Amino acid sequence: MAYIDLNCDMGEGLDTDAAIMPFISSANIACGYHAGNRDTMLHTATLARQHQVAIGAHPGFADRENFGRTEQQLPDNALYDLVTTQVYALQVICRSLQAPLLHVKPHGALYNMAARTPAMARIIAKAVHDVDPGLCLFGLSNSALVQAARDAGLKTASEVFADRTYQDDGSLTPRSRPNALIDNEAQAIRQVLQMVTQQKVTTVNGHTVPIIAETICIHGDGAHAVAFARAVHTALHDHHLTIRHP
Repeated sequence: MAYIDLNCDMGEGLDTDAAIMPFISSANIACGYHAGNRDTMLHTATLARQHQVAIGAHPGFADRENFGRTEQQLPDNALYDLVTTQVYALQVICRSLQAPLLHVKPHGALYNMAARTPAMARIIAKAVHDVDPGLCLFGLSNSALVQAARDAGLKTASEVFADRTYQDDGSLTPRSRPNALIDNEAQAIRQVLQMVTQQKVTTVNGHTVPIIAETICIHGDGAHAVAFARAVHTALHDHHLTIRHP
């Protein structure tokens, strides 16, 4: 039996979290910088615990106005503190619930910058390791962040995206481009199954590039987010894939 993780970014002010939770195995919870606050962190972590979904921290830049999607150049110590402060905050909440904090996935611009910037990736990996060396770090498949996490001795999960298109270098198509998002459910499921069963993805230019799929991200902010989550979950089960945290 093959295994795959299905994750979703949560605690970001959307009303779909509760409905999506039954279909996923990992929840990445916003830690108060790009979105969320202590109350939303506690609520979402409690919800995840009720559904036996793994709890992870989703740290981002302190940029609520742009939802953490604008790149920032921070000194090394500020970047380190940015990550540790947010992960610690959720860790405290998890301890109050007697629920383990199991993984970390950076958000938005922080995630994308770390994917292509080895020096930045190393700082993030060190920050995560210093909070808890047992944490799993989620990063874009074949990225600098995954490599930095391995080098730091962390467990890693190579992430792919159900509802994002890919460039020929294996990076995600920037959200500023009109073809960045996949809105068609059938197209998204085809891409998911290709990535999981064939370990490759077809790019926007029609090329196929190798990819490692250990966790699949779905987003909760689309118009049909809940139906989309259900469909991906069903498709994975139909192909005899067990959904579980890495």
